[in-house]
Amino acid sequence: MNRPGLRERKKIETLHRLQEEALRLFDEQGYDATTIEQIAEAAGVSPSTFYRYFPVKEDVVVQDEYDPLIVDVFESQQEGTAPLEALRAVLTALFREFTDEDIERVRRRVRMIFSVPALRARQVGQSAATERLLAQMVAQRTGRSAEELEVRHFTALVVASWTVAISAWAETDGTKDDLAANLDKCLAHLEAGAPL
Repeated sequence: MNRPGLRERKKIETLHRLQEEALRLFDEQGYDATTIEQIAEAAGVSPSTFYRYFPVKEDVVVQDEYDPLIVDVFESQQEGTAPLEALRAVLTALFREFTDEDIERVRRRVRMIFSVPALRARQVGQSAATERLLAQMVAQRTGRSAEELEVRHFTALVVASWTVAISAWAETDGTKDDLAANLDKCLAHLEAGAPL
């Protein structure tokens, strides 16, 4: 996986700082009672900087920096690698780079999404965007159209698998299951035809 340059690292640091302060404030005073201005002030940036990273308040929890990394690793997979195998490799590479702080941030974000209806609703839109991204990646790898029903169905199944894996992990508050293992197990089950 290509390491981000200095400028990109600074952007990710600011994104994480905004998320950390937002999550702290949401825990302390509740999601609805927390304003964008309070989050920006706590993170040491202006409200306009907040909006450059997150168009709406919900996105400070729902949005992350992983999509470009997913594309980068997926495209680096050897030609002829099946899409599902390539996606499993993507997750392995991605989680290899995760720190304990990254996992904790994901845990807190997922917990918040599950507890706030506005965040759950926004997450539906984020999942749809991820499906479209995956459809474009898979279409390019397979020489098919991203609009084909089978391509769209495949990517919807992948995103649903990820959602189930993350949900099962979050239900234990991240203390029982390993997130990376859950994600891989769900994709392996899908790869095997989801037998019961």
